This record gives sequence, structure tokens and C-alpha cells, in this order.
Amino acid sequence: MVRGLVQGVGYRWHARGAAERLGLSGWVRNRADGAVEAEAQGTPSAVAEFVAELRAGPPMARVESVEARDVPPKRDARSFEVVHEEG
Repeated sequence: MVRGLVQGVGYRWHARGAAERLGLSGWVRNRADGAVEAEAQGTPSAVAEFVAELRAGPPMARVESVEARDVPPKRDARSFEVVHEEG
């Protein structure tokens, strides 16, 4: 979960580019509360680098916080997608 000025600044596309470069699968989406939520899976080192990329964000973003936690892997995840905003 990423909070701050992270919507309307190319954040999801930045996250997708980082995930693809690192060979991760998963998704990223805007949340109705203004945050951006992402789920990624891959090697531990690639996921750690992805989290670092989330903390940095694109040039126009102002990241205030990144909350990372482990979640069970998804067997069918093969790519990294930008998905529609939640509910």
C-alpha cells in the first residue's frame, strides 16, 4: 500500500515498468481513498527492489509511506497488470 501524492502522476505505470524490468508478476491499482495498492511476486531480491522502486516513485509523485507485507503466491500469475480502481 502506497500513500501520498500517488494518483494522477504516472505512479501505476512506473510500478508496472519496474515490475516488468524485475520479472515480477502481479498487479497495481488506484484505490478510492487516494492510495495505490500493488501485489507482486517473484524472487525475494526482485520483490525487495520493487518495494524500493515504490518508495522512490516517479518524478511527480510524493510518496509518504509504503506498507509491505507477505501474501500467499498466486500460481496463475504470469504478468504484471494495471487494473481498474477498486470498488
